[in-house]
Amino acid sequence: MSGASAFPLSSRDKYPCFVSRLLGFLVNSVNYVLQEYLRHFYGFQPERRRRAAESDEDQNSRLCDQLKRMQRFFGLPPSGELTNETVAVMRRPRCGLSDAEPFGDTMRWKTSTLSYRWSPEPQSTVSQTRESTVQLGEADIVISFHSGDHEDGSPFDGSGGILAHAFLPGSGIGGDVHFDAEEDWSFNSTGYSLFVVAVHEFGHALGLPHSPDPGAVMYPAYNFAPDYELPNFAKLVLKNPPPRTPDKCDPDLSFDAVTELQQELLFFKDRFMWRKHPQFDETGITLISSLWPDVVPSHLDAAYENHDGCDSVSGDQYWVLRQLSLQEGFPRNISALGFPSRIKAVDAALHFREDRCTMFFTGNECWRYNEQQEAMEGAATLIGEQFPGIPTPIDAAVFHQGTSITSLFKSAAHVVESTARKHGKQLRAGKISVK
Repeated sequence: MSGASAFPLSSRDKYPCFVSRLLGFLVNSVNYVLQEYLRHFYGFQPERRRRAAESDEDQNSRLCDQLKRMQRFFGLPPSGELTNETVAVMRRPRCGLSDAEPFGDTMRWKTSTLSYRWSPEPQSTVSQTRESTVQLGEADIVISFHSGDHEDGSPFDGSGGILAHAFLPGSGIGGDVHFDAEEDWSFNSTGYSLFVVAVHEFGHALGLPHSPDPGAVMYPAYNFAPDYELPNFAKLVLKNPPPRTPDKCDPDLSFDAVTELQQELLFFKDRFMWRKHPQFDETGITLISSLWPDVVPSHLDAAYENHDGCDSVSGDQYWVLRQLSLQEGFPRNISALGFPSRIKAVDAALHFREDRCTMFFTGNECWRYNEQQEAMEGAATLIGEQFPGIPTPIDAAVFHQGTSITSLFKSAAHVVESTARKHGKQLRAGKISVK
């Protein structure tokens, strides 16, 4: 992705000896971490040679293919490069089960009544945990804490990383749930929520695979949102559960915000966003928090590209990000932009890079903010005067810098206005399309 730094999968000797060796070491270390991640979660076999004479280039090609597979799963542009966003996904606390496990209808319990046991004391091995439950009676699902290698073929990695794993329905270890004893577990916001992780792992114990849906409880990276709610497992085990994320094919789809960011076009809806890149046919959906973890709220009212980052508004607060990092002193109240006290929220925003100004939409009004002077340019004007024929209030807006086209979104239809002509000319209305 243009503008995003990426690690190459090979290096050449273009530097003095010491620097070249250091770069070689770093590249090899990064490649090793990537290979281990893809081996664990996507079945990549770094040492295997499909042919006796498989070259490094051939293995690199297989590595890139698996990396693209992982990127598609998480809704990232499938570039085959280890971008910063890909690294951010790899660093998120997650479940230890594979994302490519061949689950099937056979992975179900043969009984509708299950028993479970809780082993509160950390055990060094799974066999010891099982032995300790014998005196209490056998159970289908045994819940326990372990550290490091606990002899089940899936060692824990210490604090962070993999927080827990579970086993599919079956006899013996089947259905058991293991938590990493070295994590900072809690029932509040001070550590990893045991409740959130347990809900996910119990899904595996019931036979559910990982889901690429970032809003699903079975998404491999845990969702520690403060408004997390317990899902209905009766619905989860259905073959066709109701969708948990917005559907881009929904004829009634509307957006909360739309913006360009580098070469991508981002569409925001609730806590999700679609990412449309001109070089890729696929439009991936992911959580807002996957791009800006713990930086901006999970719901945006407006967003626009500004300088080398993105400015966003949610409620009566606004955030300024540069290179994905929140600027010091933010968020701030939107009154700092010059809005009068009667304005409590913003519906949409348009940023005009060449004019160094941003247009904000509130109800049936629009405001022009001078980015260079950091002040509003006079009082508000009616949207109908600037964009005749546009229904108000609007939901979202974006100015396409490359084509000078403005897209205004209202419910399930969007109106496009060509800024190359006078406002109000060349208006076109049509259905929203995110493909």
